[in-house]
Amino acid sequence: MQGRRHAIPAASLTGSAKSMFRLLAARGASTRPQLGEVLGLSRPTLSAAIAELEDAGLASKVGELQGALGRKASVYRPGLNAGHVIAVDAGSTHIRLRVSSIDRRLLHSRIYRLPSSQFFLGEEISRAVAEEVAAALAEADPAWGPLQAIGIALPARVVGPQGDAKATRQQAIFSCFEPPADIPVVLENNVNCAAVAEHSNGIAQDHETFAYVQIGFKIGMGIMLAGKLLRGRNGAAGEISHLAFPMANGMRPIPGEIEHYMGTEALMQRVVGEWPQSASAPPTDAADLMERAAGGDATARAHVERHAEDIGAIVASCVSMVDPGLVVLGGGLGANPLILPTVHEVANRLSYPVEVRTSSLGQDATVLGIEKLATEHAVNLILGEAKP
Repeated sequence: MQGRRHAIPAASLTGSAKSMFRLLAARGASTRPQLGEVLGLSRPTLSAAIAELEDAGLASKVGELQGALGRKASVYRPGLNAGHVIAVDAGSTHIRLRVSSIDRRLLHSRIYRLPSSQFFLGEEISRAVAEEVAAALAEADPAWGPLQAIGIALPARVVGPQGDAKATRQQAIFSCFEPPADIPVVLENNVNCAAVAEHSNGIAQDHETFAYVQIGFKIGMGIMLAGKLLRGRNGAAGEISHLAFPMANGMRPIPGEIEHYMGTEALMQRVVGEWPQSASAPPTDAADLMERAAGGDATARAHVERHAEDIGAIVASCVSMVDPGLVVLGGGLGANPLILPTVHEVANRLSYPVEVRTSSLGQDATVLGIEKLATEHAVNLILGEAKP
């Protein structure tokens, strides 16, 4: 977390009011009976808690629903003072930005494609984030309420208080980007964010423990253990780009080599280099390769199958270390359902039993994950309970 912002006068709320605000932020628009049932509050306590939140501008009545017995139930959601957050996926190829309310209603969105793919977090990504955040701030509507936090998902490990801050590139995000004064910035690794989103919004909602494996321009893994992110002492838990590779007679592992080998650029170099001269022109990019394979092109299918086998081997390595029970495949290549059967077969043949699923959120997984983390931090901030 970068920077601080003073909480609005809400720290003196009763415990019931705080619990209700957290529930409204998590669930969005809810009726009085729904709130009371989840929180186990009596009618007088429920009414008092709602009144507290309305007085603080943290809840507002937005309508009524007709009940089964003819009574109408008031519907509430977070109020104007709850404000909004900006969530940014500072990716290696795209910058994806969402402005959302505290209960994660989309208010504004932007997508920007970087002029060239960035293997490392640096000035190019920082500059693009600065421009996209500035554009979003210019679109701000008074009806959104105050900006409470900015969350940024980074293509780099993020070191927590226990780690070695000098060993990470995370501060490079601020080389060109300067957050608005007094607005906290929540940083998290991009693949970890995707895992958070799949757990809260996606295909892994029914699992408290699972691994999210990203295969695209780069590779990575996010691990959810008992419903919580596993980050590691140095923020490096799940950094499968550091798996030892290659290993064979006369060869020695090279740091980061597996990420270079598995990335889409190296894949396409192999495809183009091995493409039969008698066949049609080779695919122009990974998307073209996958489209041809799906259309029945035998050469394209063979390359995709081989890459899927390699992905399956990586998944097997992950399973042997974490035994997650479920692996969700994401990323530009990983999220393509064409590779799923082979990855599942290879992973189960080489390691312990594991279910393999394709991401249901696709390219939005990372920005949705950092949005969730940013709104959670904002709620703690509003209630005067933000962690240092």
